[in-house]
Amino acid sequence: MRIVLLGGLILALAACGPRPSPEQRAQAVAAFATVQQVFQHPRCQNCHIPGDQPLQFDSGLPHAMGVVRGPDGKGAAGLPCSTCHGEKNLPASYGPHAPPGAPHWQLPPPDHKMAWIGLPPKQLCEMIQDKKSNGGRDFAALLKHVSEDKLVLWGWEPGGERKPVPVAHAEFVAAFKTWADAGGPCPDA
Repeated sequence: MRIVLLGGLILALAACGPRPSPEQRAQAVAAFATVQQVFQHPRCQNCHIPGDQPLQFDSGLPHAMGVVRGPDGKGAAGLPCSTCHGEKNLPASYGPHAPPGAPHWQLPPPDHKMAWIGLPPKQLCEMIQDKKSNGGRDFAALLKHVSEDKLVLWGWEPGGERKPVPVAHAEFVAAFKTWADAGGPCPDA
């Protein structure tokens, strides 16, 4: 009986994930401040919205033309995102406000919107790692998403007069990895 209980205790402790030292936790929480800065920049939060109408421009205005999320995040029937948003940014000759483009231009689907506009750091942190909210992604999948997804990468080369994310992509990925490797500790407030 003792062996069974001890085995159960060991499994339960292993399931709790990494236990960072106080120094690692402090470094990870500091790294999360960089993650938050990127996630809450207009390049990201214009599509990570609580409602169904995406935002546009640095000022986060409601998207023109009555654009909405649609049932799968790719726009409404008859007006998919790909109607205006191609696989890449249009040439500068199209003007500063031409629709931007990147592969699979879309919003997150309605069942996991990942809406983080105005969230305080602790709530944002909890949402990012909540598999019910993030599409079932663990830290490895989240890291792959922010490192390689071409739509994510667009934020650093948005074209037109749009301001790119102000943190270098490599710095952001390093911060995300530091945070994730420590088990994703959240700020206290």
